[in-house]
Amino acid sequence: MRPQPLAACLLAVLLPLGAAAQAATAPAVPAAPAAPAPASAPAAPAPVALTGNVDNGRVLAYTCQGCHGITGYKNAYPSYRVPKIGGQTQQYLSQALSEYRQGKRRHPTMQAQSMSFSEQEIADLAVYLSTVK
Repeated sequence: MRPQPLAACLLAVLLPLGAAAQAATAPAVPAAPAAPAPASAPAAPAPVALTGNVDNGRVLAYTCQGCHGITGYKNAYPSYRVPKIGGQTQQYLSQALSEYRQGKRRHPTMQAQSMSFSEQEIADLAVYLSTVK
């Protein structure tokens, strides 16, 4: 398992500090009478839009080229041709890797590959591979 990128670590440390500072400087507001809250499921966190890094994606894509970069390559499944991923949209590539990672798409090699990437690395791969023709 790879360590988290430095930016993610910094966010994990600095985000709580910023919230504490904001709470300390907020003016005191008299408490309003609490209305009963409707019973509902907790809101799911909004997905964070990640911006991919083309240079990091180029470095990470070396594992993809082994199968997806060889013209006419067939894997161990005789009826399954390896799809072309160069030039696909960022959204498609990101979604596909995420679905392999979550087990929604089943292919042993792709599931193993996707499990080795963080969400940021998936975004990096998607942005790079979308530029490859």
